[in-house]
Amino acid sequence: MAKRSNKEGSIRQRKKGLWEGRYTEGRDENGKLISRSVYGKTRDQVVAKLAKIRADIDSGEYVTPTDITLSEWLDIWADKYLDSPKQSTKSQYQYQIRTHIKPYIGNYKLQQITAPILQDYYKTMMKPHKISCSDKKERESKGLSAKSIKNLNSVLHGAFKQAILCNYRHDNPCLGCKLPRIEKKEMHTLTDDTMKAFFKEIHGKPYEELFMVDVFSGLRESEIIGLTWDCIDFKQQIIFISKQLKRERQAEGGNVYRFDSLKNGKTRSVTPAKIVFDILKNVRAKQNELKLASSDPGFNKDNLVFTDRNGNHLASPTVYNNFKARAKAIGLPDLRFHDLRHTYATLSIQNGDELKTVSENLGHFSVWFTADTYAHVTQRMKKESADKMQAYYERISK
Repeated sequence: MAKRSNKEGSIRQRKKGLWEGRYTEGRDENGKLISRSVYGKTRDQVVAKLAKIRADIDSGEYVTPTDITLSEWLDIWADKYLDSPKQSTKSQYQYQIRTHIKPYIGNYKLQQITAPILQDYYKTMMKPHKISCSDKKERESKGLSAKSIKNLNSVLHGAFKQAILCNYRHDNPCLGCKLPRIEKKEMHTLTDDTMKAFFKEIHGKPYEELFMVDVFSGLRESEIIGLTWDCIDFKQQIIFISKQLKRERQAEGGNVYRFDSLKNGKTRSVTPAKIVFDILKNVRAKQNELKLASSDPGFNKDNLVFTDRNGNHLASPTVYNNFKARAKAIGLPDLRFHDLRHTYATLSIQNGDELKTVSENLGHFSVWFTADTYAHVTQRMKKESADKMQAYYERISK
């Protein structure tokens, strides 16, 4: 960091009448003085600018003048400073920058961005707008959700934070923004009746085994499509969850799937019902038949539990859309794939599993998060317990 100087600088009038003020910003890492200039049509304008600069230097709010745009800075930040252990996080940030930030506010000067500018930008992005695609075509967007706006703010917050450390800004405009409230999505869980209807609907259809395993193990979608055979212990009847298969959008278009670490970075294990291993044995037998019939030496090269008929990984949108079709068929169009996970958790709690066990099985970062997410389940169980106590009292009081 350059050492700052309190020198007042010098003022002179140039040949064409423009006034120039010189000031010393400080010294570079080699001890050499860093001098800069400001300009004005009158001497008083230059005096005022120099006075402001000297005050900023003394107060520590001075930043190195630069004409770099937000778009240019985001490229620098993403290349040199964006540090995340997860490749999927980096890819998601780069997608946000490329698709949702640069086309809208990328031409602003880095030092020009203010909280009101960002606030207006966020409001605009929540309204219907057009998105430029990698093939130079445009598609209509219904508007970003509150969660997506929060994600955009996280990207920009990190970029501006680094700009402060590099002395390109003295403040972070993201701190002055009021973000929209994220509404929790309503949780839908399968009841005994809807579970029977769901099992009947998926029977003999694609992804039947995957859906069955998921509802009795509580894995996230990316975890179950990334599950590999080396993580299945048939002898001990344990499933180890150590990774997930994430879809990443590419700058040139299309998607790629990569294995990534888990959401909280912690490997876990679950001991599901015996039916799960019966299903998995059947899956393995079918997969071995397909492998023998295939002429591809790279059939299921990733050793995945669930693949298509050619031994390739499953595409998350395909699995999700198939699930939505099955849910709609039984009269539950609002049911999400993630609700299979909620169903597993609810059944576990209702069957008397301790919250700590449920939390570990789900891979939550804390028991408190599990307790908060499924508070309605435990509250209902407390009411049922109270009713049983009341019935017991009335029975012995007769």
